Amino acid sequence: MNQSRSYQLYSSPTKTRKVQNDGEAKQNMWSGLLDSVGSGKRLPEKTVFLLGGSAETQKEFLETLSPDPTKKHQERHRKKPPVANEFALGYTYQDVLDADQEDILARLSFYTLPEALQTYVPLLTPLLTAQSIPNTLFVILLDWSEPWNWVRQMKDWIQFLAEALKSLDDDAKDNMEEIMREWQQGGRGGGVTTGNETSTIIPLGPGEWDEPLGIPLSVVCFNSNVMDNLETDHGWREEEFDFVLQFLRTILLKHGASLIYASSSNPNHLPTLIHSTLGIHSLLKRQILKHNVIDRDKILIPPNWDSWGKIRITREGFNVEAVSIGWSKDIRLSQLSLEQPNYEGSTEISSDEQRRQNTDDGESLLSVYENTIPNPKKENALEQSTFARDKLEVEAMGMQEFLAGQLQVMEQLKAQEEHGTEHMDDKDVSSSAVRMKTGGGTGPADDRSRVNDHIGPVQFNVGGIQVDAEDMLKRLKEREETPDREISASGTPDGKSQNEALANFFAGLIKRNGSNSPRPHAS
Repeated sequence: MNQSRSYQLYSSPTKTRKVQNDGEAKQNMWSGLLDSVGSGKRLPEKTVFLLGGSAETQKEFLETLSPDPTKKHQERHRKKPPVANEFALGYTYQDVLDADQEDILARLSFYTLPEALQTYVPLLTPLLTAQSIPNTLFVILLDWSEPWNWVRQMKDWIQFLAEALKSLDDDAKDNMEEIMREWQQGGRGGGVTTGNETSTIIPLGPGEWDEPLGIPLSVVCFNSNVMDNLETDHGWREEEFDFVLQFLRTILLKHGASLIYASSSNPNHLPTLIHSTLGIHSLLKRQILKHNVIDRDKILIPPNWDSWGKIRITREGFNVEAVSIGWSKDIRLSQLSLEQPNYEGSTEISSDEQRRQNTDDGESLLSVYENTIPNPKKENALEQSTFARDKLEVEAMGMQEFLAGQLQVMEQLKAQEEHGTEHMDDKDVSSSAVRMKTGGGTGPADDRSRVNDHIGPVQFNVGGIQVDAEDMLKRLKEREETPDREISASGTPDGKSQNEALANFFAGLIKRNGSNSPRPHAS
């Protein structure tokens, strides 16, 4: 009895331990299954840093990336996530849907920064970790309403990113180097077709990947619908649009970045470019990302596609080498040797390069761009200051002041007119008195000749014949003046001769009457 009891006491802990081990194994099995299912349903998380642009432009950009919600999606997500981008570092998120708008492929976290200030660097560096860097994309947002500021904004953002990435730890830097190697070989969205993992490795050409940042970069020139305003309001031509395009392509080629022109009304494959750069591909529909350098408002330059030769084709005369070297000097990311030969085998150096080689304080690439694409606002301000200095432009006065001034002017004109009328009346009276004393006159001949020179001869129709009025008046006056001239030529008659003439006249009348009277009859 005691032995059995002791056996039971000895065997009981063993059975209990076996039961516990079996329960722990089952629990571990279920927890492993649950973890695997949970990890399978976990959404891939991607990060996009949206740099630049106003708060309204950033919201329009995010609206362009957001999918068109269907009824089912609206039921599942009734409220859109808010966009908090009013102050410093902003945040929002979006879900990337599949082609059927049913399944969620990934979740995008957007961090926004308005300006490239050094004070914002501590806000950015904690978000760039060794785990998040492989799923991160930088997007620089430019606005077509101010293309003259693009190169300056690009320079500020590149320097800002270089300063932020420099302060990362060694693990993060190792990941960035690995990512850049993959991108240089055409990996992860670097090809022209998205959704295709295989791509041909092409050797790098001149000016490609000279200044890699360590994280993929994409430049979006937004609001391309206002490009026509530049042509109508500021006189832009195709030369200016091509120059801006070639300038941006040369700069972005050094960083391995992509370029796209888009607007809220014309997205131009913007969602496809952003998603493919982050490695997000639809499981139902393979989308093709094709380059476009012909349509002015639909430019699309995928990563790892551009080259110096393609940039030169856009318009002849663009110095790609000078822009590439000048950009490296401006951003001061590396020290390039200015004595290296031309990539085309020519030793000819342009005037811009020679000027940069002669002095380090010469004209920068930024000033070259801003001189070619000037800011019309600054030009208008300069012209206004010049006009004000030369007194060619005055400030507009009030309505009442203007009318009072006009009233004074009208009164002065009225007084001058009255004074002139009185003077002309006095002149007419004096001239008539002179004519009465001298026995006639023809008036002011100078005024008449001046009037005749302006109005020409006066003619009228008499019985179907055009008669010159001046000629007719001249002839009549000559006939009137002829007896006076004859009298003056024969001498002035005295009183005696006049009496004799009168006597002879009356005597002739008497004789004429006597001869005509009837004779008396003889008695």
